[in-house]
Amino acid sequence: MARPIWNGVLSFGLLNVPISVMSGERKMDLHFRMLDGRDKNPVRYERVNSETGEEVPWKSIVKAFEYAKGNYVVLEPEDIESAAPESHESIDIEAFVDATEITPAYYEKPYVLVPGKKADKGYVLLRETLRKTGRIGIGRVVIRTREYLCAVFPQGDALVMNLLRYPQEIVDVDDYKLPAAKASDVRISKAELDMAEKLIESMASAWKPEDYKDEFRDRLRKVIEQRVKSAGVTRRVDDEPEPPADATTNVVDFMSLLRKSLATHKRTPAKSESSAKAKTQSPRSKAKPRKAASKAAPAKKSAKRRSTSARKSA
Repeated sequence: MARPIWNGVLSFGLLNVPISVMSGERKMDLHFRMLDGRDKNPVRYERVNSETGEEVPWKSIVKAFEYAKGNYVVLEPEDIESAAPESHESIDIEAFVDATEITPAYYEKPYVLVPGKKADKGYVLLRETLRKTGRIGIGRVVIRTREYLCAVFPQGDALVMNLLRYPQEIVDVDDYKLPAAKASDVRISKAELDMAEKLIESMASAWKPEDYKDEFRDRLRKVIEQRVKSAGVTRRVDDEPEPPADATTNVVDFMSLLRKSLATHKRTPAKSESSAKAKTQSPRSKAKPRKAASKAAPAKKSAKRRSTSARKSA
């Protein structure tokens, strides 16, 4: 059983619901160690003084803020603690907003709120009220001395808390050059719009997150297993297919591409067999041209020998 991040209360109005904050994500990254390529010994990361080159022990390290190039102000632990909020054991909901008002860019990290002992009534009350009204609770929570903005919303039988990014942390899309033109301004015809709509409708599906997996991670794990079995010899992971030559140009026959996409999707509602075969194609089949080239090499050598002997006889 996972351990809670902390225990406290979920507070809204005058109601307090005892809860435990549990992690809502599972890290699946593959962790690598850096080795010395000469003798394969692990490489250590040391804290070194930039002036003397000597290693610095942890007890001698202090935190500082670089307010100008090469100029620092040192912060003591009590300085950081004084800036931290006093409330450490409650999620204080300050407002309830419409669930559709928060764009995905704000969501950062999920947690699951588990009710404490004899807290089921308040927990279910908030969960069902949020579900009925279609609203999300917006509040603040302190985790490890830092205050976060957070959203609390129902998900199945659970109340989920997702840490939110502050507006200052999100890049405004208006900072980038984006096409504000209408469809007619860029010569998109009604036929192209209709075809695109049919393609999207033909690919419409219910959201099933279990259908999506980190395929790169799975392939990389197989490469690692193969490396272990072969004692260092392995095959390279196939590169992604290169985009078509006209992928970055504006001169594209959209109707033709939409028809092909629609026809392909009608034939194969899920993944096509051809694409599956292409993904699982063995490296041996791709290596055939190399074999042919190696067989042709002796012929070139023999031709070279004949031309050399001909020059000698001349």
